[in-house]
Amino acid sequence: MTDFLNFLVAGLSRGSMYALIALGYTLVYGVLQLINFAHSEVFMSGAFGSLIIINTVVGRGTHVLPWYGIVGVLLLGLLSGAVTGAIVAWTLERVAYRPLRQRGAPKLAFLISAIGMSFFLSQLAGKMFNRFNNNNFPQYFDPNRHFLHAGGVYVTLPQLVPIVSALLMMVFLDRLVSKTKLGRSIRGVAEDAPTAALMGIDIDKTIARTFIIGGALGGAAGFLFGTAFTVSNTMGFIPGVKAFAAAVLGGIGNIRGAMLGGLTLGMIEALVPTAPWGSSHAWIGIQWTDAVAFVVLVLVLMFRPTGLLGERLGRSA
Repeated sequence: MTDFLNFLVAGLSRGSMYALIALGYTLVYGVLQLINFAHSEVFMSGAFGSLIIINTVVGRGTHVLPWYGIVGVLLLGLLSGAVTGAIVAWTLERVAYRPLRQRGAPKLAFLISAIGMSFFLSQLAGKMFNRFNNNNFPQYFDPNRHFLHAGGVYVTLPQLVPIVSALLMMVFLDRLVSKTKLGRSIRGVAEDAPTAALMGIDIDKTIARTFIIGGALGGAAGFLFGTAFTVSNTMGFIPGVKAFAAAVLGGIGNIRGAMLGGLTLGMIEALVPTAPWGSSHAWIGIQWTDAVAFVVLVLVLMFRPTGLLGERLGRSA
């Protein structure tokens, strides 16, 4: 049971990052019926943006900070990652998608534009940043120090921060979409854009704000992911694909579904390939983690094609 709980914590930490990225996919799909495949590069951009800011403020190398310094760095990283992701996502909407929408382009043109922008942003980041020898965040806390320890269950700060940050941001987004004027505009455009325009909703502004919100969440996830791994121009591909799978698993176009799908996928990845309770041998081995995640996705969609929560954004509460 202790091993199970430790793996569960690791899965929740990983799934929280998937959920944040998945929210960007599901928001854009809800209002445009478009899979924004460049969202993985928005995630990557947030990691680089926060890396530049934190390296400037804290410096490179190891700088173990007191608790208030760690809190400050975390807030700075989340904010800078979110701002970078929001700017990149807003630029994508203005440059790659709005001209196509105004010209009444077919959905295939949007898809090709999204893929093209994904490759462009990835190659641009590679040219700009991969020349540096060390694209790692400075070590500003002791990664082996247990923040929480109860009954043999260990929770480290790198595990706890993504869980808490993601839950707070996901609850905020859910309340934003459910209770605010902007949220009603987003749901109105998702439900019926022509009717929403007749009722006085600015479609272009609402779509742009949706991209900004999704980009901010993806950029914040980029910072959280970057603190655990090396930041590179290709870092967005695998997490982006898995986050898209999480959005589909939960119900593409559904905010709570994206949250549930991300957390579920993270826990599946952590629990299924590992050893069963009381055994020293893994079921199938950790090298099969990626395959397990997508096999589970296929199995769920075979029996529930709309995902776990198949409700569209425009109809969600």
